[in-house]
Amino acid sequence: MRFEFATASRIVFGVGVLKEAGGLAAGLGRRAFVVTGRSGERATPLLDGLKAAGVEVVTFTVAGEPTTDLVREGTAQARAAGCDLVIGIGGGSVIDAGKAVAALLTNGGDPLDYLEVIGRGQPIAQPAAPYIAIPTTAGTGAEVTANAVLASPEHRQKVSLRSRLMIPRVALIDPALTYSMSPELTASTGLDAFAQVLEPYVSLMANPLTDTLCREGLMRVAHSLRQAYQNGKDAAAREDMALVSLFGGLALANAKLGAVHGLAGVLGGMFDAPHGALCGRLLPFVMDANVRALQARDPDSLALERYDDVAVILTGEWDVEAADGVAWVQELCKALRVPGLATYGVTAGVFADVIEKAMASSSMKGNPIKLTPAEVRGILMRAL
Repeated sequence: MRFEFATASRIVFGVGVLKEAGGLAAGLGRRAFVVTGRSGERATPLLDGLKAAGVEVVTFTVAGEPTTDLVREGTAQARAAGCDLVIGIGGGSVIDAGKAVAALLTNGGDPLDYLEVIGRGQPIAQPAAPYIAIPTTAGTGAEVTANAVLASPEHRQKVSLRSRLMIPRVALIDPALTYSMSPELTASTGLDAFAQVLEPYVSLMANPLTDTLCREGLMRVAHSLRQAYQNGKDAAAREDMALVSLFGGLALANAKLGAVHGLAGVLGGMFDAPHGALCGRLLPFVMDANVRALQARDPDSLALERYDDVAVILTGEWDVEAADGVAWVQELCKALRVPGLATYGVTAGVFADVIEKAMASSSMKGNPIKLTPAEVRGILMRAL
């Protein structure tokens, strides 16, 4: 057996750790390029802490999902201001935008020089500028991943800038920052986190380290996702989901994902839809399609045994199998009011394009079995 495991140089987790950001930043640079979300209020304590630690600040707002143009603009501003440190505080979009800026600061060039699938796919050669990632949602795990997902409007596609040299220097996870998330956002981000501990567990590239993280993450999802949705002030549930997000990021960075994210990434590039909501809608149907394909074409596979394990973890019962896990996820998605794909304008007319793009995506490489185009179409039809 051989595997590698790469992650942030330092992970700091706990309620209240945001107050440590100033000291951490002062050890990495003099002038910080701080990437925030649409509402900068949540970043105020961070900015105050940076100034108190003697770190100069230049702010940059990411109002939606990061695009190639936005990253170009951010990189130009950071370079013109002489920033030697990048900090992202926000959801996955903010953290990915900051990650891309940090990489381009030291490597130069244009995002399309390095983007996979639609770009030139050149390797990132130099370590990214020091980057501190501070998530305010519990979903993407982007604080410990090696890629930044960018939308290219002209290609109507989302693809990744990817290199282990992009992994943040510090991941600072304060669950208290997630307390104010709405139920809808809690559901969307939580289902993304859920998918990111399930898909690496059944992935073709799973390893003993990621397995341990995924099993622990699945247990915490089973105990806490619904509770966090119903009561956003439940500190224990919020902490659990922040850990699930972290574990998912660690796992996917080292074991890849699967068809849920392969399809969600493509659909998100074509339609204005929350990534997590797409993942939640697709998850039970991808699980079912994978289980049926494995039973038909690879009945002795480890992945099929793992889908049985997932059912045991989620239901808390011992005499269950993969189909029971699928049913549990379907019931959870109903409870969390996950809308169908048609809500976002998806129609059967786009399926051929979606399938072609999804089959070429990086995420699909981790799926436990190669699905046929007909099987993928079946997933999309059921998810409408």
